[in-house]
Amino acid sequence: MQIRKATFLMSNTDTARCPKPNYPEYAFIGRSNVGKSSLINMLTGRQKLAKISGKPGKTQLINHFFINDSWYLVDLPGYGYAKVSKSKRSNWQDFVLKYVETRQNLMCLFVLIDSRIPPQKIDMEFLTLLGELQVPFVLLLTKTEKLSKTKLVNNVEELKKAVLENWEEMPEYYLTSAKNGEGKEMVLDFIEKNNKNFSFD
Repeated sequence: MQIRKATFLMSNTDTARCPKPNYPEYAFIGRSNVGKSSLINMLTGRQKLAKISGKPGKTQLINHFFINDSWYLVDLPGYGYAKVSKSKRSNWQDFVLKYVETRQNLMCLFVLIDSRIPPQKIDMEFLTLLGELQVPFVLLLTKTEKLSKTKLVNNVEELKKAVLENWEEMPEYYLTSAKNGEGKEMVLDFIEKNNKNFSFD
């Protein structure tokens, strides 16, 4: 898939005000500062589509983008640490959870995992929650360019071991890098393939 057009549509915290669910939708989420905005910009080929910040918790809203006039890309607030009040973090969790649970055209939730560090408890808990809610998801391991091939292989195996403590099999995953473009073709091919399975009633 070639992304020819990427248009920002809206930002909000109310799932009822999201765009009409008449196109397939793919949302991106992960721990704060996992490299989500950079990855979205890499995938779309737009340097400033998603706002990048070194400050955790920059994304605070449900951000909708319309891609190729045929599907929605959604940038969700990160979970975990963020430099905001506890009450605000709780509010984020509420509306993000509601979005994930109720968004009827959500084809897949891309969950970003930092490939450089050991499996985090908060990531494993989030995956378990998605399983309980029966939300389809794919793992995107980020920042792979920062590791040697050997270290990357070892970290992936460590992640698999952690995931398989609660899952019968390893969910689909892709290695990605916002720096060198790794994973772009595979992720976009995945989206293109799944778009064909979308139907709007």
